Amino acid sequence: MSDISDLTVPKEQEAVEKDKPPSSSPRPARPWRVAVIANVKGESSLPIEAPADAGAEFDPKETIDAIMTSIESDGHSAFLLPADTNLPYALREIHPDLCFNMAEGLSGDAREAQVPALLEMLQIPYTASRVLANAIGLDKTMTKRIWRQQGLPTADFQEFNNGYEPLSRSLSFPMFVKPAREGTGMGMDEGAIVHSEAELRRRIRWVIQEYRQPALVEEYMPGREFTVAVLGRQDAALFAYHPELYRRDGFHRFPILEVESSYSVTPGVYGHAAKTKNYGEEGMPEIYCPANIEPAMAEHLNNLAIRGHQAIGALDISRIDFRLSADGKPRLLEINTLPGMTPDFSDLCVIANADGISYRELILEILYLGASRYGMVPARQTMMVRPARLRQQVGKMAPAVVRQAA
Repeated sequence: MSDISDLTVPKEQEAVEKDKPPSSSPRPARPWRVAVIANVKGESSLPIEAPADAGAEFDPKETIDAIMTSIESDGHSAFLLPADTNLPYALREIHPDLCFNMAEGLSGDAREAQVPALLEMLQIPYTASRVLANAIGLDKTMTKRIWRQQGLPTADFQEFNNGYEPLSRSLSFPMFVKPAREGTGMGMDEGAIVHSEAELRRRIRWVIQEYRQPALVEEYMPGREFTVAVLGRQDAALFAYHPELYRRDGFHRFPILEVESSYSVTPGVYGHAAKTKNYGEEGMPEIYCPANIEPAMAEHLNNLAIRGHQAIGALDISRIDFRLSADGKPRLLEINTLPGMTPDFSDLCVIANADGISYRELILEILYLGASRYGMVPARQTMMVRPARLRQQVGKMAPAVVRQAA
């Protein structure tokens, strides 16, 4: 893999022939210099007043290496640019052709939008969602307001800024309390489920004090929990690495992943401590992919996820979490516009693997979809789509072997 000192690659350099995509895939005119922008776990600095689980979303160096290896297998050069305060200067000096954005940001209400905003200002192409969608996606309350306005099913909710606001009459116990602008299960453990107003007020004040942001309170959904991956957009088949993946609406339908956390380290809650557990560790949630659900339910969850993705303007890739209500109906919980990419560990990678999509193929799909938004990939003459088919998911269950950290 390249490092910053190797970036004097002539722009007329020919593409490496080894491991080219299939001949049906569109090819760029020349190889790209791709910067993988990320906060590296153990290396990115955090504010002194940050909570104990701050940095949970950061990526291990092994994940960055895996992404770069996948990109380089297609003939491009790849290098890491840490998403720290030196990033603006590094980008101006190097000006990569394309950025594979994984950056979570260091602080602030809309920190996941910081790197996309910087790249927009410098007019540097990048992958995945743009500024506004990343800002909205991190703000769970705003996301739910948009979903509700769009008619998507989500649990009743209320945001608290100081903990003393009157409780909405639409809410009933038990309730669930979490930070309004965090991810990776931060601030979520068995104490997040509250059964009385006294418990509710204590938990709200703890969230506000610990995370220095509002607390989001939702009606607790007691049913099964699912995670749904979204890949594509309306014109995906014109530019994608594997156009045959996409249906006529431009989106791929993945198998559904189910999380069973009843006996995890955070019982009934898919919290931060549960998400960091590895295979074989006590307290790890059980993971099933494909989930043991009827095909009609799988199709319904996929379609709801695509609608939730589009409602906030997300692009190309995301992951949406669901829980079932007491009467078995799905409710959208939250969206991750920068889903974790750790091979064989992150939910998105587990889902792709269960679908027969390799890690390399997943990374290159995201790369090519991002590049195509900037005219870096020639369009096919015709849209290549496979006939829509419903993937059989009943009775096929994978062992509970992996867990994500981002």
